[in-house]
Amino acid sequence: MASTESDDPDAPTTPRTQRAVKGATPTGSTNETAGSNGRVTAAQAMSGAAAQLAELLGTAPDSVSALRPTQDGWTADVEVVELVRVPDTMTVMATFRVTLDLRGQLLGYERVRRYARGQLDQKR
Repeated sequence: MASTESDDPDAPTTPRTQRAVKGATPTGSTNETAGSNGRVTAAQAMSGAAAQLAELLGTAPDSVSALRPTQDGWTADVEVVELVRVPDTMTVMATFRVTLDLRGQLLGYERVRRYARGQLDQKR
């Protein structure tokens, strides 16, 4: 039986592989469907935000819950599983706000919320 890991404790370790985000454009690549002004489309911004955040966090996003155009690019709210719990409704989720430039490149991100997967928002 073949093993993907070495049995040698002194063997160099390889970095953890990232799960690909479905439909995402690889980081740093250009997309030919961007508008003449250089702004990526909403769909490209959405998948780019998820893919680039996944690369930084080392975990695949669960969903993109919001996307807004700004004067300088896009902001997206990306939902990520932070801690798996049983039952699944107690899994700890986080919302990250991702800022992209006009070309869809990540400028920054911040965690804006943590919650249990089964938690509903309170009416305000």
